[in-house]
Amino acid sequence: MNSLFSYLTLLQEGGSGQLLTMLLPFGLIILVFYFLIIRPQNKKQKETQRMLSALKKNDKVVTIGGIRGTVTNVKDQTVVVRVDDNVKMEFSKSAISNVLSGGQSGADESSKEKDKEETSESDQS
Repeated sequence: MNSLFSYLTLLQEGGSGQLLTMLLPFGLIILVFYFLIIRPQNKKQKETQRMLSALKKNDKVVTIGGIRGTVTNVKDQTVVVRVDDNVKMEFSKSAISNVLSGGQSGADESSKEKDKEETSESDQS
């Protein structure tokens, strides 16, 4: 209530310059929050929606629980994932956290890159 009273007295005294200097930091904080928090979150959400809508049969996926498998069937709201030879699990599409490119996990790719580096270093010696 006290801050409202101070705003009203500033307006009555013609203190629009003081009001501007009081409101400017709030505006800057709002801009910082928008560009550092809200905008990147919206971009990530749109990217996730595109990824989920592009799911198709034989895609390698990782769920939010860490289960890796191959998509065998895509429905409106769910995806059937083959985890092992005779094991199929049905997940909500929102439970898919990542689609693996080329059917390989990131750990497998990094170990292959390390192997390549080691072989190239031993060849140079």
